[in-house]
Amino acid sequence: MKSLLVLGAVLALLASGVALDREAFTASHYDLNLRLDPAQHRLGAHGTITLRNDSSQPQRIVALQISSSLNWRSIRLLSNPQSPESTLAVQFIRQPYTSDIDHTGELSEAIITLPRDVVPKDSITLAISYEGVILLDAARLTRVGTPEAVARHSDWDQIGKDFTAVRGVGYVTWYPVALEAQNLSDGPAMFTALGKWKARHAVSKMELTIALLPNASEQPELLTNGKGCTAAENSVSGLTTLSGCVFEALGWANPLFVVGNFQQTVAPPLRIHVAAPDTSTAQELAKTSDRSAYLIKDWFGAPHENLEVIDLADPEAAPFEAGNWLLLSLAKAHPQMEQNLIVHQLTHASFPSPRLWIYEGAAHFAQTLSQEKDGHQAALAYLAPHRDAVAQAEKSGTGEPLAEATQEVFYRSKAALVWWMLRDMLGDAALKRALHEYSPDKDQDPTYLQRLLEAQSKRDLGWFFHDWVYTDAGLPDFHIESANARLANGTNFVVAITVANAGAAGAEVSVTIHTTAGDFTQRLEVRGKTKAVTRIATPTEPLEVIVNDGSVPESGASDHHLKIAKDACYATRKYALTEPGILSNT
Repeated sequence: MKSLLVLGAVLALLASGVALDREAFTASHYDLNLRLDPAQHRLGAHGTITLRNDSSQPQRIVALQISSSLNWRSIRLLSNPQSPESTLAVQFIRQPYTSDIDHTGELSEAIITLPRDVVPKDSITLAISYEGVILLDAARLTRVGTPEAVARHSDWDQIGKDFTAVRGVGYVTWYPVALEAQNLSDGPAMFTALGKWKARHAVSKMELTIALLPNASEQPELLTNGKGCTAAENSVSGLTTLSGCVFEALGWANPLFVVGNFQQTVAPPLRIHVAAPDTSTAQELAKTSDRSAYLIKDWFGAPHENLEVIDLADPEAAPFEAGNWLLLSLAKAHPQMEQNLIVHQLTHASFPSPRLWIYEGAAHFAQTLSQEKDGHQAALAYLAPHRDAVAQAEKSGTGEPLAEATQEVFYRSKAALVWWMLRDMLGDAALKRALHEYSPDKDQDPTYLQRLLEAQSKRDLGWFFHDWVYTDAGLPDFHIESANARLANGTNFVVAITVANAGAAGAEVSVTIHTTAGDFTQRLEVRGKTKAVTRIATPTEPLEVIVNDGSVPESGASDHHLKIAKDACYATRKYALTEPGILSNT
């Protein structure tokens, strides 16, 4: 009868022309107790979730979603926050809800009718319980055509007798969320929706206690990426418990838990939990971290905490990173991939930030810096996929201000390019000083980083941050509009180059003259929809003009090379552009 009443309330809501707003509430606080039974693949959960109405309208209907392999047992309204036992029964119906935010491709959704409206910015707390199994399931990937083997190596989450690893939002919905249905076949739409969820929950908090049922043969290690956990073992019940685990800034934390029989190798700044019998890969990983740690310390400072490396049971499992945690298989060595991942995670451990574009962009920037050991062109080649992804995203019309970015292509790829451009503009010394002075606790204003950089470089960066961070001005589009070369004396030339920017975003771009004696480069600031001129002296005849070495992403496919026709007659001492791509004497 209660379910029918709730269904009637939901139908009445829809009939009134008011759509169910699944994303009206933000989960500001979770307080959950988990009980894991690996032998049965089971998870049981109970606790509270505090929801704040962030919509502009009063709300009486709440949607909460968990994985389709879990079942809702109880949902009650906490009537007195000071007394957890004071709860009121609420009416709710359970329904399957197809969505790819869970590895099964489906959610178990509870539609809850509250006894009163919740006005905007007001909060309620629900006491909840649910349980079920978490098995390896790649249904959402195979449904869109991913080969079974590949899908299982990507969606490797499971609670298992021999090994357990379960990730949160976007992988397994083991804690309640509320999002509109998402489909992997819709391109980047699902990841954009998840990005918005993370942004909404950037300052949300989770407190977690996990109890692990004993294994008949041996007691494996229980791990979670929450901070401040206290471990305990009950000699009577045999339970292993992690309590007091806290996830601040929940949107960026991606809570996860792991259970396995590990050997622990401590090699600061790494703590490696090895599942494979052969620890040689772990030892090589520790050596890699030593080399990478010097680079990161030089640019960002020493790590604030050790990097936790967890060995995944599946030798082909796709790596995963969350904060200072790195999950990957150590059964096979992949030196280049491992180095990139270690650099990325060490940057996170050394350079925390509440701003996602700073946090993730700096880590990808550090990966690019590490490629420079093989030369500047190797670093630019590493940036190429980032440039292409950003250009495609801007072309598709999905651009967003970097400071508010919720799409990975912006807060990872575009942010990395912004950091790289800042390095070219300011130089290593000034940028390093600013990075070492940066304090996440003082970053209370979007202009904080800009002001740090300006103070260290003595340059006005307002125009750059306006175009690349605070707004989405798109991308530049450079081309060489004209070039004039004159013979100054002997064999010395001076070449005047005019560069036009047809894009709305300005940038400082490289302009290079290629000669038989080498390349001669200057940097030129070209604001959006403007032109700028630079002059470059060369000791021998100029052969070619090149604008943009690949450091600056662009929207167009302009020809950035201008061949200079050879001519033995320098009597007039002047060269001018006579046709596209050709400089000849006049």
